Amino acid sequence: MKKYIFLVILFQIFNANAQIIESRAVTLMGSRFDITIVAKDVPTAEAYIDSSIIEISRIENLISDWIPESQVSEINKNAGIKAVKVDAELIELTKRAIQFSEMTKGAFDISFAAADRIWKFDGSMTSVPSAEVISESVKKIGYKNIIINEKESTIFLKFPGMKIGFGATGKGYAADKTKELMISKGVDAGIINASGDLNTWGKQPNGDNWIIGITNPMKEDALFAAFELSGTAVVTSGNYQKFVMIDNKRYSHIIDPRTGYPSSGLLSVTIFAESAEKANGISTAIMV
Repeated sequence: MKKYIFLVILFQIFNANAQIIESRAVTLMGSRFDITIVAKDVPTAEAYIDSSIIEISRIENLISDWIPESQVSEINKNAGIKAVKVDAELIELTKRAIQFSEMTKGAFDISFAAADRIWKFDGSMTSVPSAEVISESVKKIGYKNIIINEKESTIFLKFPGMKIGFGATGKGYAADKTKELMISKGVDAGIINASGDLNTWGKQPNGDNWIIGITNPMKEDALFAAFELSGTAVVTSGNYQKFVMIDNKRYSHIIDPRTGYPSSGLLSVTIFAESAEKANGISTAIMV
């Protein structure tokens, strides 16, 4: 359920208020993060960007299923064996993911991680997985089999082979938490862009809102639309950037967890919400 979008951020470089805009691109959580901060000078902005990177790295070490020592990896290793004690933060993140699943009747499901190795979109897949393989993978998917014990602060996956993963909402959550941290430190404005899972706050130094351009899925070197944002998150899910062609048929990287097959019909969906995490879950569910 991983999503790819390309957003263009337009802003004024010079202003009359003695504030500056400083940006840095870094690779975290396996994706590009563009961190933009408004501050009184470059050293101050750079210090805030450093703090942002530390926060995103903290979240990555908590929820990334490709880090063997993460709490999510421990949950997956012990699927069908025992409950794993985790931080309250991960309990809450998992609860919200299950709420997305309930709201979308399973179109969004973090336990999809058990099947995300069947379809490969790195150029190595030359044939469609068999119906039997897909059917077997779907048997390990099911948000209702994620057992949360808030009193004991544990998460248990009922069946061996089950896995959870936050590829759909994790980057959006990191953007939200980093925004929250920056506001708590007194940063007036900025943008946290996690490969298109984006959250904003405040305004540009000249008083204008941030302007976000959404790429046209039919023509990637052109904008489909531009919007003014201030204090709002936006996420776009699309199947136009990552796909595989087999026997002249195009298969999207966005998989329906209920069937195990790629979604079809929509090129992209853009959602505006108060949090990137929520926008992320909704946009992914609509795509499938």
